[in-house]
Amino acid sequence: MTTAIFPSTAGTGLLDDRVAAAGRPLAAVTGAEIQAPLIQGGHVRYANLDYGASAPALSVVSAYLNEILPYYASVHRGAGYASQISTSVYENARNIVREFVGGRADDSVIFTRNTTDSLNLLAGCLPVVDHHHTGEVLYLDIEHHANLLPWQGVPHRSVVASETIEGTIATLRAELEHGDVSLLAVTGASNVTGEILPIRRLAALAHEFGARIAVDAAQLAPHRRINIAADDVDYLAFSGHKLYAPFGAGVLIGRPDWLDAGTPHLAGGGAVSEARLDGVSWATGPARHEGGSPNVLGAATLARATQVVAALDQERWHAHEAAIRSFLVEGLQRIDGVTVHQIFSDTNPDTDTIGVVNFSVAGYDAGLVAAYLSAEHGVGLRDGRFCAHPLLKRLGLPSGSLRASFGVGSRLEDAQRLLAGIEELRRTGLGWDYVVDSGRWVPANDTRTYPDWAPNTPGTAGAAPCAQD
Repeated sequence: MTTAIFPSTAGTGLLDDRVAAAGRPLAAVTGAEIQAPLIQGGHVRYANLDYGASAPALSVVSAYLNEILPYYASVHRGAGYASQISTSVYENARNIVREFVGGRADDSVIFTRNTTDSLNLLAGCLPVVDHHHTGEVLYLDIEHHANLLPWQGVPHRSVVASETIEGTIATLRAELEHGDVSLLAVTGASNVTGEILPIRRLAALAHEFGARIAVDAAQLAPHRRINIAADDVDYLAFSGHKLYAPFGAGVLIGRPDWLDAGTPHLAGGGAVSEARLDGVSWATGPARHEGGSPNVLGAATLARATQVVAALDQERWHAHEAAIRSFLVEGLQRIDGVTVHQIFSDTNPDTDTIGVVNFSVAGYDAGLVAAYLSAEHGVGLRDGRFCAHPLLKRLGLPSGSLRASFGVGSRLEDAQRLLAGIEELRRTGLGWDYVVDSGRWVPANDTRTYPDWAPNTPGTAGAAPCAQD
């Protein structure tokens, strides 16, 4: 297990600087002031530290949704006024997203369900000659399952990341030198630890040996500006629900030749140029992979969210995030029995991390800590294995750990509340009895209720079981 060790810089002046940078949200998000009931009674503002799973919608995006919702109609096939508007909004969303990531003029922009869907789509488009793939997909063991499992159905080769980024690059170079690699698939930023990989260097490395590169940017896109043309990235995938947009839309952007020749992702209406009883002529372009009625509102809100994120002042944006992250990391490291985890020992915490902190508390199951923080402190964060089982096993965390993640709607107070909860846990222990219900830790004899419109289903509270997550 590798542990992050950052120097303590606690002090009144530094705290003042952090309050100035992150005392308030950088942008307004929907639900920022919802009240969470505490198990011991009363309510507190919900401290959402689970942005890495699904980020709250930007208030601007929510307003935009309400504006376009009355015009929601079928796209591409309708002559009516609402259909024309919906089609215009949907197709223009491609241009907005392409611009957001610095795409090339001819890059295809395909809307999908999420990053997982995008990478599965790409897996069906790898070049094939005489019914055989022309090369293998090379990927690291640190990947989210979205960038690991799709490649296991095609010729592939996995690599165990080194303890350093430089060592990992050297290992990838050695594998590429063996030849027969058509695609290098890497994450832009680890969903487990928030460490950023050097995408431009990796793209140059892949191209040096005749391979292409695909980047899982699900975690990177909500925290850093991306320019795939400047970085020479061939394919990029990310999700709206992590980029402050609702409705679960994802996107795949990249070079059209593989995509136009690949197996259509969804066989159905809209994906064909001509259908016959005994065969079909498939369309090219994004339509080839967008069979059926598309998620118009998902694509529209994703595009609107990218416009808001693109307009952020980058210096303020990064300062806001860095203030929360450094405050949280340093605070956790001062608590006896708490370990902060990272993958690479040469990661620069000031420049090469996003708003994610991974940690564990000695003597406590991660799911129990998550349930305690929620019930007794109104703090929401993620526990488990984060859909990155090989990495968690290698880090010596086979039963999982805890992940706090934050973004533009977060504030320093959220991190302070988390630290106070962990300090209290280490000092006095749990303040309530907890039991395992349907594989999840929950407070015993919990009388709290959900809002009237939400089903209060037993066994759904608490943290996800590490054995499955």
